[in-house]
Amino acid sequence: MAHNITDATFAEETDKGLVLIDFWATWCGPCRMQAPILDQLSNEYDEDALKIVKMDVDENPETPSSFGIMSIPTLLLKKDGEVVEKLVGVHTKDQLEAVIAAHQ
Repeated sequence: MAHNITDATFAEETDKGLVLIDFWATWCGPCRMQAPILDQLSNEYDEDALKIVKMDVDENPETPSSFGIMSIPTLLLKKDGEVVEKLVGVHTKDQLEAVIAAHQ
């Protein structure tokens, strides 16, 4: 299951390995559509292979702003601290698996 991170824990949580960050908000309908897909992925991947975390943009405005995130859901894929993919909007499980596989 993806766990929530904050502006304060962002660097520590996302600077090692392959990390998928979901920028979302409680009021966002498309975010609610994306959430179960991310939960499925987090159950299928070992956290050593892929870590999935979520950040509520309303509670943590600093980090999304620093990455220029204008709409949600936005997913960032970081590998060893570097952003390697930015995905805006809802993505299917197959689409996400293809992006993840390209960076493993």
